[in-house]
Amino acid sequence: MIKRMLPLLIGLSVCNVALAQDVPATAQSTTSATQTTTTTVTTWTAQPPAGALSQDAIESAIANAGYKEVEGLKFKDGVWRSKARGGNKAWSKLSVGPVNGKVYPADAPSKLNADEVKAKLVATGYQNVKDVEFDEGLWSAAAETARGDDVKLLVDPDDGSVVAKSRD
Repeated sequence: MIKRMLPLLIGLSVCNVALAQDVPATAQSTTSATQTTTTTVTTWTAQPPAGALSQDAIESAIANAGYKEVEGLKFKDGVWRSKARGGNKAWSKLSVGPVNGKVYPADAPSKLNADEVKAKLVATGYQNVKDVEFDEGLWSAAAETARGDDVKLLVDPDDGSVVAKSRD
């Protein structure tokens, strides 16, 4: 089993390093003749973001986390969501990071509290962080980017990193 998991773990590690860049929430194009700026607004979409893991890779991440019989896997609200049966044969709701492939069980406790999550977001450049709530295995928050854009964030309950981001 270790021989089969080693290539997957190496591959996920390489993907995490390659995809660790924060994708900007807005794309701007400027026409020099008229000085018109077009801003594309990104909201929670029905499709994973650019650079996200494939559905097969997400299913493998869920299996590697010890879950079986995955049901209803779909991309919703910035993350992959599903139900899966664990080793105790009980069904659990799961969220999976689209880029990091980390599995977040809905019933797992957070290692961080709301103040720590807020501090981590401020330390990474977000401003006016508010509405910090823990729900279904992930922290959610509303904030502003350094440019003043309103964003909604899903945050890792273990290290405070941003798992998903959308324009508010």
